[in-house]
Amino acid sequence: MKVIICGAGQVGWQIARQLSGEKNDVTVVDNNPDLVRRATDTLDVQGVEGFASYPDILDKAGARDADMIIAATHSDEVNMVTCQVAHSVFNVPRKIARLRAQSYLTAIYSDLYRRDHMPIDVVISPEKEVAEAALRRLAAPAAFDTQAFFGGSAQLLGISLSEHCPVLNTSLRELTDLFSTLRAIVVGVRREGVLFSPDADDQLFAGDDIYIFTHSKDVTRTLEIFGKTNRKQERVVILGGGNVGLGVAKALEQRTERVRAKVIEKNRKIAEKAADSLERTIVLHGDALDAEVLSEAGISRADAVLCVTDDDKVNMLSAVRAKQAGCTMAICLVNDPSLVPVLTALDIDAHINPRATTVSSILRHIRHGRVRNVYSIGDGEAEVIEAQVLSTSPLSGHRIRDIAFPEGVLVGAVMHGDKFIKPTSETRIEEGDVLTLFCLAKDVPEVERLLQVSIDYF
Repeated sequence: MKVIICGAGQVGWQIARQLSGEKNDVTVVDNNPDLVRRATDTLDVQGVEGFASYPDILDKAGARDADMIIAATHSDEVNMVTCQVAHSVFNVPRKIARLRAQSYLTAIYSDLYRRDHMPIDVVISPEKEVAEAALRRLAAPAAFDTQAFFGGSAQLLGISLSEHCPVLNTSLRELTDLFSTLRAIVVGVRREGVLFSPDADDQLFAGDDIYIFTHSKDVTRTLEIFGKTNRKQERVVILGGGNVGLGVAKALEQRTERVRAKVIEKNRKIAEKAADSLERTIVLHGDALDAEVLSEAGISRADAVLCVTDDDKVNMLSAVRAKQAGCTMAICLVNDPSLVPVLTALDIDAHINPRATTVSSILRHIRHGRVRNVYSIGDGEAEVIEAQVLSTSPLSGHRIRDIAFPEGVLVGAVMHGDKFIKPTSETRIEEGDVLTLFCLAKDVPEVERLLQVSIDYF
């Protein structure tokens, strides 16, 4: 597949890394020569310097025979014009645009822009994706990461194991025997910074970060087995009243169960806009790092604080201050992945990586064929893929033990019709079944071959 990626920032670079690693023909376009050079020096991609919306630049990038264009520059307007030029001048089959401004999103989602007037096949909203990720973290406060699959019937949970975890030093095989009715399986383990898919004889140790795939009805029991409890979130303080914070506050207001939320925003105009947009949520104008402002918001009685300002360091420091003041849980928005290892030492419970959420959303649409969902883990280290099995797939009609999966791949669950199946080596995969697969990044191309989806993007 020939792909043009417009914008070589964090998101564009990550998508380029994923796709080039899967042997796609990738060209990166950016008007910043340093970003283009970084991409071409570190990745197997071609680079073009210039404005992505200019027809001559797109022509130079190979738009005449491109299969897809991903417009992920920092400008909504450039992204929209790029898709328009790609459609009108070069007839590129598939166009994905990242848009931030709520006004554009409202117009597009309400069908005010018809496809023949604004030819964008898929719109990605980073703020919307991050707000949804924040809500998932609030729904599962004992997990540092969570994502829904099978239309909400299953969950991927990221859990940090403490020294108080009751099943430490127990092999995964023994866990399966001990909890035979539990519909959950450990699919990934990060130990000392290295992520791997475990064998049945591997044990779990304090300090491990594990990824578990579980039926949604078994989430509470799964957490309890690993020494975690899910606390009900009744009082939430949101630090940052921009698009992310406002989106979360609106979603909390719409819930049937009552959640008392308060928003703190430093910019007066943004605070006033948030106050006008919300009905029951209290909006305070002040600095999230100010102890008096946090006290006024009732941080000592809060079940959770969600730090989603546009400054990583403010988010981290305000989260620390909130925990010191008595807040039970702190969730932090962190753009810089190099800061993530510091979070545990600061007693920050969970974090949201905007780049990972946006990349996951884009990958979901890139792997469009029979792939229904894709979730990117960590810094593009692994993916969890939900896909339907085709009759032509090498998986169809075979037991899991007889399938030549790469070493870094594990089946998380199988949906056979409406039946949720916890996979074992004897589980037989049939045509039409829907699978979730945990796979390390290097194994994605082989997984796509097994699923027979790499030629079915559109």
